[in-house]
Amino acid sequence: MDRTVRSVEDVLALLDGFFASGSEASGSATGDGKDFWDRFYADRSKPVPFFVAKPDESLAAYLDQGLIAPGRALDLGCGAGRNALFLASRGFEVDAVDLSPAAIAWAEDRAHEAGVDVRFLCGNAFAFPATELSGPYDLVVDSGCFHHLPPHRRLSYLALLDRVLAPGGHLSLTSFAAGEGGMGSELADADLYRERELQGGLAYTPESLRWIFSDLVEVELRRMREESPASALFGVTFLWTALFRRDAASADSGDVRPVDDLT
Repeated sequence: MDRTVRSVEDVLALLDGFFASGSEASGSATGDGKDFWDRFYADRSKPVPFFVAKPDESLAAYLDQGLIAPGRALDLGCGAGRNALFLASRGFEVDAVDLSPAAIAWAEDRAHEAGVDVRFLCGNAFAFPATELSGPYDLVVDSGCFHHLPPHRRLSYLALLDRVLAPGGHLSLTSFAAGEGGMGSELADADLYRERELQGGLAYTPESLRWIFSDLVEVELRRMREESPASALFGVTFLWTALFRRDAASADSGDVRPVDDLT
């Protein structure tokens, strides 16, 4: 008889098990597991849209428009490093995290070829000690990590932002878009647990993103613009792209709590 639950983190770890099976049950908060993503990134020649060595068009636009400026950046779910390398080339000091060793190895190869300096970390971003992902970061970039999280791990995600995002710092987010021309599962959160399946990622509406990130200030939320194969930028219209800012006044209020205190 197991009685393993004593903290909120114990509950979250228990719920992780609803979305893991077999060799893919690696304790991952994504539900798909390290083994899944290692297989996904093993063949670098696969025609996967985001395997291209191009940054998100939205991220480049934020820089060009002066909405964000070089500083310390954290890339969550960096994959093969396309956004991390772009930010490093534009003067950012970049930490980049991914669950998959295969993805990190590819990103490191690209960084070496491009001659840019990025600190790559392999593992679950929610499990790193505070000394490893200490922050504060002026920019947190997430291009495709958030929509692979099961609903309960939004708590971990928001707690991580609370801990590492600097006052006045920004979250640059892309996620699957619900509705016509979108992509991802539109099942209700409760139904995902009944099905025990994330169905390749979760779709969001603008309203749901605004609600989840309501502690942040919305700067922009729109469909990602389509970019042609000849473009130097990555853009597909089945994604939302959003820029949120952490209000300096609310960050100074001392109301931030770690996930274990969210009882």
